[in-house]
Amino acid sequence: MIKFNRQYDLFNNNDLVFSEKDPIQDVFIDKKIIKEWQAKIINHQSPIFKTGNMDVNQCTLFESSSEELNESFNPIELTPLPLSFWRWPKALHKGAAVYFVMDKIIDSDENIILYIGETISAEKRWKGEHDCKNYLSSYSDSLHKANMSTKLSIRFWLDVPNKTKERRKLEQKLIQTWLPPFNKETREIWATPFTS
Repeated sequence: MIKFNRQYDLFNNNDLVFSEKDPIQDVFIDKKIIKEWQAKIINHQSPIFKTGNMDVNQCTLFESSSEELNESFNPIELTPLPLSFWRWPKALHKGAAVYFVMDKIIDSDENIILYIGETISAEKRWKGEHDCKNYLSSYSDSLHKANMSTKLSIRFWLDVPNKTKERRKLEQKLIQTWLPPFNKETREIWATPFTS
């Protein structure tokens, strides 16, 4: 008997096709199911993108002041970079950042935030091992098998606190607002099949 250690709550049994040789590698997710999964995320995130008025309480960058700064912030306004940006000879972004991994859904012209992360070193964070890279690979493969296009990008917000504790607090507020499906805090909300 084959045991599957993946998350399939989103699917009916006949929505998945397995190969007896390697069930983990040869999973096919039906196009309709992927579109429904994306639509749920779009329904949550789209109003936030459209208003462009997500209030983010960001601690000030100055050490002497403890006041909080309310900022209107919309990650769609950040410059999109390909996920391979880290291979470029010259780093575009350096230092502390919060970053957003996004996909532009081609047939709906909507964007979804798949992952939100923080780093002390924007130029180095994506170079090494990162769970999100595996999730994105699985996501891209599943879309490709279902004859769907993906337009993945990463965007860096550099106007963030240098102190790790404050930056992580900001990251968590963003995660709780946007509910990106590849963050561990929110995977169960969306029954994300690409992260198992």
